[in-house]
Amino acid sequence: MSTADFAAAQWTRALGAGVDPHEYRRVTEGLTSVADWGPSFLRTGHGYLQRAQDAGSSLSAGEYLLMAARWFHVATLAPYAEAPRAAAEADRALSRALTVLEPGARRVRGEGFTGWLRGPADAPGTVVVVPGLDSAKEEFLDLVSALLARGLAVFAMDGPGQGVLAATTTFVSEYEQVVGRVIDAIGVARVGIVGLSLGGYFAARTAALEPRVAAVATVSGPSRLHWEELPPPVRDIMAGRAGGADAAREFVRHVDLTDLAPRIAAPLLVVDGDQDVIPGVTNGEPLARLAPHGTYLSVPHGDHLLGNARPDWLPHLSDHLTHTLTGTPA
Repeated sequence: MSTADFAAAQWTRALGAGVDPHEYRRVTEGLTSVADWGPSFLRTGHGYLQRAQDAGSSLSAGEYLLMAARWFHVATLAPYAEAPRAAAEADRALSRALTVLEPGARRVRGEGFTGWLRGPADAPGTVVVVPGLDSAKEEFLDLVSALLARGLAVFAMDGPGQGVLAATTTFVSEYEQVVGRVIDAIGVARVGIVGLSLGGYFAARTAALEPRVAAVATVSGPSRLHWEELPPPVRDIMAGRAGGADAAREFVRHVDLTDLAPRIAAPLLVVDGDQDVIPGVTNGEPLARLAPHGTYLSVPHGDHLLGNARPDWLPHLSDHLTHTLTGTPA
């Protein structure tokens, strides 16, 4: 794939993560090879760190740090040797930003997870945000903001093989056990959960097997995966996150919600984009159809993660979780 094609393929995802579209174009138009992607995005992130250092107020510094976290995360979307460094930089920038902007935010770590608990201590509900194959807690800051604006608390996490933990851990099939430890650690009786991309599978599986999940939503999540049909780049990423090709093949064998979907007792919203067509991936319609309380929202022009269609699903998903957890209209 050419550099221009790769940049075009990541365009709406990067914008969904919150980077400036004009700056994205300036950075990517200067690339001569996909191998330059990571270093260029790292340099852009470091530029925001410098702006934070030079800022005239703590608010501006925090905002620059949040933007640095976004650029460092997007740096990880192309394969290159420094990807673990970029993930660590994203984690540090987010930590510094929240320390400045939200002194009440709490870092919570445990076996197989790390993340930030944000929002009021007396929030009427708490939502766990689960990333996917190569995403991380730094990618979905707009979703977190939408939930916080509705008065909820949010725990945005990296799990095994994800984000800052990708360098030291690998994917696990039993993700519901990880979320169970999260729920114990944050000290709530029930949660909502939203998963994005492969995180949609993790979220739906957790909702089927963890009784403390009271509301669930998925975005571009698979109902099933078929290893032999997946594009080679996806298999390569999966192998890197799962601990090798054999481990990835075995992991993918478990990604099938056919038997688990009927066990999801919580109200479920499944969001797909009609333009999200990846060989080897069965999208979310079967999950919504088989779940007892499933609703399916398909956006005709939406792509993977629907970064090109934010207004068509983000408010609706946020309202779904808020209403289900609190029992009152959002």
